[in-house]
Amino acid sequence: MAADLLGPAEIRDLAARLGVAPTKRLGQNFVHDPNTVRRIAAAAGLTGDDVALEVGPGLGSLTLALLPATAHMHAVEIDRALAGALPATAARHAGPFAARLTVHHADALRITAADLADPAPTVLVANLPYNVAVPVVLHLLAELPSLRHGLVMVQKEVADRLVAGPGSKVYGVPSVKLAWYAHARAAGRVPPNVFWPVPNVDSGLVAFTRREPPRADVPRVQVFAVVDAAFAQRRKTLRAALAGWAGGADRAGAALVAAGVDPGARGESLTVEQFAAVAASAPSRTPAAQ
Repeated sequence: MAADLLGPAEIRDLAARLGVAPTKRLGQNFVHDPNTVRRIAAAAGLTGDDVALEVGPGLGSLTLALLPATAHMHAVEIDRALAGALPATAARHAGPFAARLTVHHADALRITAADLADPAPTVLVANLPYNVAVPVVLHLLAELPSLRHGLVMVQKEVADRLVAGPGSKVYGVPSVKLAWYAHARAAGRVPPNVFWPVPNVDSGLVAFTRREPPRADVPRVQVFAVVDAAFAQRRKTLRAALAGWAGGADRAGAALVAAGVDPGARGESLTVEQFAAVAASAPSRTPAAQ
């Protein structure tokens, strides 16, 4: 049995009844194409045991496609009107599957593991607001160790950055920080015409699978401090870019050499494992957390 999915007419009718108009402030672009949500639900690789987490469910298009494939589902929605309406939409269109849904009126950037503890989510599947996509993904991976895999739809430019590898022109802070938590890959392109309102950019799907951090002997906050410093001045050599972090260019150079990294290299050439090695070689005067 499948849920009754929402098409363009149903989306606009539901929005009108709720008095909801998509806002740029919240980055709201509602998917109104049933084939697209079926594609996303299939690509997410859900099992009957998975507990899904959806951020920004909006009017419920993707929610309805996911509910039949999960054991339970958490939907986190910052818009009060949309959060309040989602249970009724699920009951109307998903039948008995609606009982699997728990709606949280909350900001995903403030959500904690305790908020989603019963049961803890194992998979993130979401059409993320473009303006907060990267912070939301990184926050949830840090906060929810139960997340094993995920599939997110983001602006195509952001998707490219998230999955980029060393040496790419778009490789940067989001690429390295996501790689700390997970293996990520591009999972397809989504055209603008499946959204209401129609955005002026394409969207991209990013799939990820949780992995163990590259090193257990150096805290994530220390590694991320090195990453932030390296890309804050990405045109500079690492010896120069990390001078502030290390307490001087000479100290930065020594830390890089100790980590087996060329001080004349640039941040865009380093893997997450190399960034972790640099952090582990930090001069003793470097703050433990930044």
